[in-house]
Amino acid sequence: MSGEATPFPQESADTLNTSGEAPAEVTAEQAPAPEAAAEAPSASADPEQRVRELEAELEALKAEHETVRSQYMRIAADFDNFRKRQSRDQDDLRVQIACSTLSEILPVVDNFERARQQLEPQAEEAQTIHRSYQGLYKQLVDVFKQLGVSPMRVEGEPFDPNLHEAVLREPSEEHMEDVVIAELQRGYHLNGRVLRHALVKVSMGPGPGGSEPAPADSAPAEHEA
Repeated sequence: MSGEATPFPQESADTLNTSGEAPAEVTAEQAPAPEAAAEAPSASADPEQRVRELEAELEALKAEHETVRSQYMRIAADFDNFRKRQSRDQDDLRVQIACSTLSEILPVVDNFERARQQLEPQAEEAQTIHRSYQGLYKQLVDVFKQLGVSPMRVEGEPFDPNLHEAVLREPSEEHMEDVVIAELQRGYHLNGRVLRHALVKVSMGPGPGGSEPAPADSAPAEHEA
């Protein structure tokens, strides 16, 4: 009797299975998921709460949309202002370059005019040269016109410091005070902008003991003549 193996009781085997590992026939897939079991009731328990959450999310998205839209509008306005400013700067730069270049050429035009006033050709050969010179001068003037350059007409006009630069002032019996008597160097406009101020001689009015100046209403007729 003492040499035979004593089998374990059935109750002991069941006790080991319950206190140790799960039986082999029970797999992990078959075990219920506690999280899913906990979430399922809460998802369907309060639909009104879910609706309120979705409405809150919608309001948040609307607010974010308005913020992004406002930022976009500001950026678009800033870009439009930048584009206009760049265009103005480019126009100003082109005008500055044109003014600088033309200002260098104006002394050549002055020399042409002085030579034209001094030339008095008598012989046929001299007249031929004079006509050639006049053709070159006219071509130069036409190029200036195409570029928007126009000469000022200042004699008999009231002195304007924005257009004129007074070099001399002298009494005059024919002109009122602060009227341009003579043009010493021609001034020019470039598309309405002053390219070069005119150097002028300005009247100081009649001198001591002089006669009264001509009435103001007769000045325009004299200027037109």
